[in-house]
Amino acid sequence: MNLKTPQEIELMREGGHILAEILDVLVASVKVGIQTKELDSMAQELISARGAKPSFLNYNGFPATLCVSINEEIVHGLPSERKLKDGDLVKLDLGILYKGFHTDSARSVIVGSTQRLQIQKLIDVTAEALCVGIKTAQPGKTLGDVGHAIHEYVKSQGFDVVRDLIGHGIGTEVHEEPEVPNYGKPGHGPILKLGMVIAIEPMVVMGGYRIANGPDGYAYITADKKLSAHIEHTIAITGNGPEILTK
Repeated sequence: MNLKTPQEIELMREGGHILAEILDVLVASVKVGIQTKELDSMAQELISARGAKPSFLNYNGFPATLCVSINEEIVHGLPSERKLKDGDLVKLDLGILYKGFHTDSARSVIVGSTQRLQIQKLIDVTAEALCVGIKTAQPGKTLGDVGHAIHEYVKSQGFDVVRDLIGHGIGTEVHEEPEVPNYGKPGHGPILKLGMVIAIEPMVVMGGYRIANGPDGYAYITADKKLSAHIEHTIAITGNGPEILTK
């Protein structure tokens, strides 16, 4: 487990701020008719303009900068010529490498102006589950405490969390120890220590939590084809508690 110094966390804070600004632009660009590969090209240009590099491009063979997952796709959707449709639930997942350190964040957004109350509830619950997880991530707590808090909140709202896809440590590598599940037992798992930097990323589903491989060869989808939402922040464990670096 690679603990970061205050100076290293400051570099990740800078990178996380850049990443948040890029995601703001991408979310604002989500509209009916745009091709997902256009969002990917935009992400590449924005990252380059800020003096950073994409974390995901060519990572384990992934041939794009931005993960764009739609509806039943949970994560790792490959940008393509697909056009977004009104009412689609789109997840944008992006990582950047800045001054030697990675940060990672994801947003979920509904395409178009048509109200989709149940989809909005799914997004809202996912966002609140992330907040619950972050608030629980205090020094001395365990990752079992964090995952349990996320899962219990999600279940209380009538949804469930994916088990086979989880968060992770992050730093000089985009994926580091420890693993950060969205479920767990209180008091179990690694203890949160000062200097840990982790990506917490609830993946919340309307139906069952089982997953399958998507048709593009990269995405994971819900096995029952029901909708999923995904929201993620990179956070540091500090003496003042958890700090969101990607805001």
